[in-house]
Amino acid sequence: MKCIYCGNAESKVVDSRSTDDGNSIRRRRECLQCGKRFTTYEVIESTPILVVKADGTRQPFDPLKIKNGVIKACEKRPVAIRDIDALCTSVEKQIYNSLEQEITSQAIGELVMERLKTLDQVAYIRFASVYRQFRDVTTFIEFINEFK
Repeated sequence: MKCIYCGNAESKVVDSRSTDDGNSIRRRRECLQCGKRFTTYEVIESTPILVVKADGTRQPFDPLKIKNGVIKACEKRPVAIRDIDALCTSVEKQIYNSLEQEITSQAIGELVMERLKTLDQVAYIRFASVYRQFRDVTTFIEFINEFK
């Protein structure tokens, strides 16, 4: 860190503590040349993840889209919002922990379906019917038979 007073690149950390929101660290530094103190903040750098859609277009990953889809699938079902939040957080963590910069919308859908299957079977079938875009009743019935 360069000193804001003299430009020297050498400093020592005098005090370090988490900010109130817990998303960054506040550090008090002392310049080794001029002795003046200054404050720096350290935050986690997140790399944006792009979702590759079926048509090849790319858009930024938005966890809220997952939550909205799951809420829609769980509509009028006995599924608590905390369970929906846990499912969405689990999917989001898996996506970020993969360390990939791109993920297909198909892969995201599969991750959601995998978790919905154990959470609520009706919500799972609802989500699958939209996600897999069943063209007719026969395809839908085949999917349900595979599910059994």
